[in-house]
Order: sequence, then structure tokens, then C-alpha cells
Amino acid sequence: MAASELPDSTETTVDLINLLAGIDTDSPAAALRRERADVAAYIQGSYDALLAPAEASGLSLTERALVALRVAILTESSDLVAHYRQQLVAIGVADETLASVAAFPAEDRFTPRQAAILRHTDLLTHAPGDATPADTTALLSAGLSVSEVVTLAQLVSFLSFQIRLLAVAQLFAEEA
Repeated sequence: MAASELPDSTETTVDLINLLAGIDTDSPAAALRRERADVAAYIQGSYDALLAPAEASGLSLTERALVALRVAILTESSDLVAHYRQQLVAIGVADETLASVAAFPAEDRFTPRQAAILRHTDLLTHAPGDATPADTTALLSAGLSVSEVVTLAQLVSFLSFQIRLLAVAQLFAEEA
């Protein structure tokens, strides 16, 4: 997103980090975030591109939200767990499936493709340096394309960043 593509500051766009952190628009924490409105716009743009694309190609919106929920669960980010659970419920994912995400791999109600995605999500969340070409091959064998493997890695990377950013924003909100 080029600087000329940044949203007009008068537009009312949802800033997920501010929303989940409980940052009021007139608070010192919000003022601090507005000092770098471009960064906030890029972060929200990344969220929109990876988790709410206008046209999801490759990984489905459900697969993306399942990954997001799994990362939030693994990192014990309760606000993001609630957010991504809500997203999955809104798109019609059953409660049993949501429970299976939390219990994975002990409780596996997933297709082989979804299970491979969740296994790789666990690996990238807990020990990204341990990922090997064999892990990529396992994803390809489960039916993912090379593009989908890249999107999955980008998604987990973004979610790891989002969780840390939210934790910092929540600290700022508490101090304000």
C-alpha cells in the first residue's frame, strides 16, 4: 500500500488493534497510535489482505480463520481467541469444529488438508526454526499449492506479530 493509498484520516475505518485493546479514540494511547497512522493503516491492511480478502484465493476464509484461532489459542491471546471464534461462528463453522481446534491434534475432526494446515500452524507458532522442506512437502501432499503454503506462512507470521502488538497496545490502554 503506497502512502497515496492510505485511508483518509476522516474516514471511519475499524482499527482492530484499538478495538480489541480497548483504546478509546480520545485517549493518550490512541493519540500515540495516530502519530504513526501510516503504520496502523499498513497493519490493518495486512489483516484485511490475509484474513478478510475481498476474494479469497487459495486458502479459504474458513481455513484462514481456523489458523488464526489456532494461533490465538496456542499463544493464549484471549481477546483474539474470542475475535476469531466470532468470525468462524459468523461464517457457519460448528461449535464442535471450534472445540476441535482447541483440542487439536488430540481431537481431530478435520479433513487431511485442514489437519496438515493446523499441524504446520503449530510448528510455525511453537518452533518456526524447526520447519524443514519435508514439512512443506507434507503440505503439498495434503493438497496445498505452493502459493497456499506461502500464504499460510505469511498468515502465521502476521498473527504472531498481531498478538505481540495487541499485548503492547493493551499495556498502553491500561496506562492511559
